[in-house]
Amino acid sequence: MTKILVIEDEPIIRESIVEILELDGYDVIAAENGRVGLQVAKTQMPDLVLCDIEMPELNGYQFLSTLRQDWDTATIPVIFLTAKVSRSDIRQGMTLGAEDYLTKPFTVDELRQAVTSQLQKKTIRQKETQTKLDELRGSIARSLPHELNTPLNGIIGITELLISQHGSINEGEGLELLQILHTSAARLLRLTKNFLLFAQLELIMTDRQRLAELRTNRAESYIPSIVEEVARSKAAHYHREADLELDLERATVLLAGKDLQKIAEELIDNAFKFSTAGTPVQLTGKQLDGAYHLVVSDQGQGMTTEQIDNIGAYMQFERRLYEQQGCGLGLAIVKRMLEVQDGGFTVDSLPGKGTSVQIILKLALT
Repeated sequence: MTKILVIEDEPIIRESIVEILELDGYDVIAAENGRVGLQVAKTQMPDLVLCDIEMPELNGYQFLSTLRQDWDTATIPVIFLTAKVSRSDIRQGMTLGAEDYLTKPFTVDELRQAVTSQLQKKTIRQKETQTKLDELRGSIARSLPHELNTPLNGIIGITELLISQHGSINEGEGLELLQILHTSAARLLRLTKNFLLFAQLELIMTDRQRLAELRTNRAESYIPSIVEEVARSKAAHYHREADLELDLERATVLLAGKDLQKIAEELIDNAFKFSTAGTPVQLTGKQLDGAYHLVVSDQGQGMTTEQIDNIGAYMQFERRLYEQQGCGLGLAIVKRMLEVQDGGFTVDSLPGKGTSVQIILKLALT
């Protein structure tokens, strides 16, 4: 049975709302103030809360703010009940995450319509979330074993060879095999981290409250120091220091350093991986219209329009899209990270001509 919590300090109004909702078949819980209501919400986990704003001990805004800070109760829809509503009141409530307002005195039909509307919206959100989780679960089940098999087979093959040939392998051959073993293990670790990170980002995108918190409380990082360090490291890894071209304006952006580093690693690694030695990998960064535009370009194999459109569609990132693995998932991670941070992401590419990826980051206030 659908459970509704009614928080109202006026006994007559509270009892009337409870009676109406019970007649409609809802399981209704009543609380006389925000503090009691908060305790009930955390223990009973209602499907919907009707909450007065002007109350003793803990008012409606304080109740909602505290409710949204708890991971377990953050997504419970709340309808405010109030005797008068100004634009500033509505703005404050909506900023905190209220779904609707009912102005006293309201009719029985208005109450029923508001309750029905929010419960229907909650059902739709739950179905969308479940669909997303099912897609993610299915994608992982299809893709993860396939992606992990290659490095795992390399590790198993090398270790079996080292065991079977123990004592007969010279120092040079042994070192070469250990280097291959280390490369396979590092690849396996990166794949595992990327799969877990993408799954985490997908879940964040379904959580409006968590999304709002991440966008409100953003750390800052400095360009070009982080991007230059990543770029030179990747160029050295591919023995292509001479191919790297940097033109980065200095700026501080609203993005945590670890996130900027991850984005730079994925984009720059793809640029080197999918282009040939002797062709340039260019990084340009400029401030434009209050934002920082970072572009990573190469003259490599490029992508088709269909492949670009599929960036972010997790089930599309299989071996058949690329002869080398990793590009699709890396771009999907970058796209999701920027969506979480409300940043921009565009890809221009032509098969056999190269790829240019542009990300747009908000500048920190100076």
